[in-house]
Amino acid sequence: MYQYDDYDRALVFERVAQFRDQVERFMAGELSEEEFLPLRLQNGLYLQKHAYMLRVAIPYGTLSVRQMRTLASIARDYDRGYGHFTTRQNMQFNWIELAQVPDILERLAEVEMHAIQTSGNCVRNITTEAFAGVAADEMIDPRPLAEILRQWSTINPEFLFLPRKFKIAICSAEQDRAAIMMHDIGLYLYPGSDGHMLLRVMVGGGLGRTPILGLQIREGLPWQHLLSYVEAVLRVYNRHGRRDNKYKARIKILVKALGIEAFAREVEEEWQYLKDGPAQLTLDEFERVASAFVAPPYRDLSDTHLDFGTHLAENPAFARWVQRNVQPHKVSGYTSVVLSTKPGAAAPPGDVTAEQMEAVAEWSERLGFGEIRIAHEQNIVLPDVSKADLFTLWRLACGHNLGSANAGLLTDIIACPGGDFCALANAKSIPIAKAIAARFEDLDYLHDLGDISLNISGCMNACGHHHIGNIGILGVDKNGAEWYQITLGGAQGKNSALGKVIGPSFSAAQVPGVIECIVDTFVRYRESEELFVDAFQRIGLEPFKEAVYGKVPQVSA
Repeated sequence: MYQYDDYDRALVFERVAQFRDQVERFMAGELSEEEFLPLRLQNGLYLQKHAYMLRVAIPYGTLSVRQMRTLASIARDYDRGYGHFTTRQNMQFNWIELAQVPDILERLAEVEMHAIQTSGNCVRNITTEAFAGVAADEMIDPRPLAEILRQWSTINPEFLFLPRKFKIAICSAEQDRAAIMMHDIGLYLYPGSDGHMLLRVMVGGGLGRTPILGLQIREGLPWQHLLSYVEAVLRVYNRHGRRDNKYKARIKILVKALGIEAFAREVEEEWQYLKDGPAQLTLDEFERVASAFVAPPYRDLSDTHLDFGTHLAENPAFARWVQRNVQPHKVSGYTSVVLSTKPGAAAPPGDVTAEQMEAVAEWSERLGFGEIRIAHEQNIVLPDVSKADLFTLWRLACGHNLGSANAGLLTDIIACPGGDFCALANAKSIPIAKAIAARFEDLDYLHDLGDISLNISGCMNACGHHHIGNIGILGVDKNGAEWYQITLGGAQGKNSALGKVIGPSFSAAQVPGVIECIVDTFVRYRESEELFVDAFQRIGLEPFKEAVYGKVPQVSA
């Protein structure tokens, strides 16, 4: 994984010293709350309902064991013993005291981490899929280009005060597990006929109040032009994006207003001033960054996992876990493992204790190559585990409540912290997630259902990505009471789709029963092993709507 150079190191430590002075001045009354607000947001610090929340950047979701142990120590020393992994592959600490923030940032800086640009109207954390570099269906490792984008966008003065926040994702697998169509810029990396790297560029995606899927504006862009083309897009957005209304300030609104053809023409015209200029990437620069992403010392494992089949045959629970939580690897004998942070009603989705973090770090050292990934589904991934070690890892994971065999199933719920923490939320997310998980505890039944994504957001900001869940739940406020709107048919990946609202919203007490009714309807109309999203596309919304509103009493008007 990438290691900081002298520039990275100096920048991060200087920012820590700068913010320490700003915090001291604010606490001394020398800075007003209005003056301090943009300063703390530039350092990932939010004021939530009960305390400050610090959002720590995890670029493209990659952590070393040293970094994971540092997050664990921060959780233990400065929070309440846990942290929360987000859908942006970051970590949030929800119970932070302001006076301690500079010390936390200094501890992060010591292990090449920071909270810069995890908030504010700037380019946020660059993301890719959690299996980048090891996925069996990957064409090109996207991480070097993700790292180049990270370096270029960090404290880039031209793009620190955009009309609104800006998110970029890059993917290069047959299955788009980075959800690039829901980003302000989505990049798909693929080899051209001559083997050289090319990029498909999509713009204008985003969820929130106005969910829109990104549209393609460039095909076959040579990788050398990555930065100049992204810069052209950002310049057009910076120049024309609305600043008079934050609800209409995202690039998706600009693209929709201009039309994709007109927007593309603007970008191409701007790019003519930038292409072949200083921003053009050289092979030397690419290789400098790519050298940090060399493959670990894989061994020949063809004869070392003879007991794997025996464990599968003798232990159905282990076999079920392998089926759901183990992904194919591009190197024979190795796998990538999803450690589920969704143990049911026992813990909120994405929450991980300090003890669990330390255990994952130890497993990564012992059974892998010291690298850990965070998925945008809020789970943890160990990217390089041999088949021979899977049974050992499974038993260890089960002992630490990280061994649920539910990756991709209904209880692999994505949820924001919601009204329990967030000052922007209209309703709670965590109790709803727990209630649904408690209703669907039968793993055999869940496995029979197959892949079903369920996403929960506490407000229209859509941090839980409810629009692209097969089943989406959105918290809404009705005269001061918490209600929940249900959408069906959302999907991520190359066949991305936005969910359709099923009808009037439901009370918190009704939601588990509504989800059960939706699942029962799917089972009734399902053909063979059909997946939920395929059945929905085939039969449409009406059968679900009729079933739900015919069975659930006291529905809101």
